[in-house]
Amino acid sequence: MMHKYEIILYWSDTDQGFVADVPELPGCMAHGDDQESALQNVKEAMDFWIERAEELGRPIPVPKGERLMLA
Repeated sequence: MMHKYEIILYWSDTDQGFVADVPELPGCMAHGDDQESALQNVKEAMDFWIERAEELGRPIPVPKGERLMLA
């Protein structure tokens, strides 16, 4: 499934890996040894987050379609 949510990708010294965070889906994030694996993992996490929200009858945020944060 293709999602249009903003993904913030950064290196974490604490985790010693890359972290991909989806701010519009609270708590949705994933790790990876490299940028590509973190992005692949977060795509799977977004699928799970949305599927679980549907199962629980919770609202699914509509992607804002613009940058949420500035560095």
